Amino acid sequence: MTDLSRFPVTQKWPALHPDRLQLYSLPTPNGVKVSIMLEETGLAYEPHLVSFETHDQMSPEFLSLNPNNKIPAILDPDGPGGKPLALFESGAILLYLADKTGQLIPQDAAGRYETIQWLMFQMGGIGPMFGQLGFFNKFAGKDYEDKRPRDRYVAESKRLLGVLDKHLANRAWIMGDDYTIADIASFPWIRNLIGFYEAGDLVGFSEFKNVARVLEAFVARPAVVKGLGIPKRV
Repeated sequence: MTDLSRFPVTQKWPALHPDRLQLYSLPTPNGVKVSIMLEETGLAYEPHLVSFETHDQMSPEFLSLNPNNKIPAILDPDGPGGKPLALFESGAILLYLADKTGQLIPQDAAGRYETIQWLMFQMGGIGPMFGQLGFFNKFAGKDYEDKRPRDRYVAESKRLLGVLDKHLANRAWIMGDDYTIADIASFPWIRNLIGFYEAGDLVGFSEFKNVARVLEAFVARPAVVKGLGIPKRV
């Protein structure tokens, strides 16, 4: 049996199955990227809820795994060379799991880099911009009398949706016929934008027919349905 005791995170979240990949997360757009990926690939894993309500992400145990105090993070007992690997940042984790399993990323070099290109599009654009829009539309920022900050993120979110919508014309998925980590990265955020953030009307989501079509296909996937609820909130 794998010994993970040298990792302090296992003191707060004991590994009942230390031979399985350990997931430390919360069902947010970034968090569910990894749970969906794990469900899609069929890798055995053990999820642990990192509760923001009790500030778990600021605990010394979690910070020992991710000094940036963000979810998700993983601890793979069977990392490169058979040694445990701790990893944070959702995009890096998606790439790692794709390489580990040989799934959900093209094996040819050109296709691989094109997929990474769209993964970076999500990491650098969709995620940060949609997140800021959520803050100014639903959370504390909504009380600001000056709506210029909100409108800035509305405009940029619409622009990003337009880029993706044009790209998805006559495509089943971001990379064409093949479902990849680019889709797993992007569509939880799009779902959150029009759902939890309640910003669908604000960005004119009905205009983006191709994005809506692919989002519908995404949320219908069994692995997505399951992954969206992992880890289960208490």
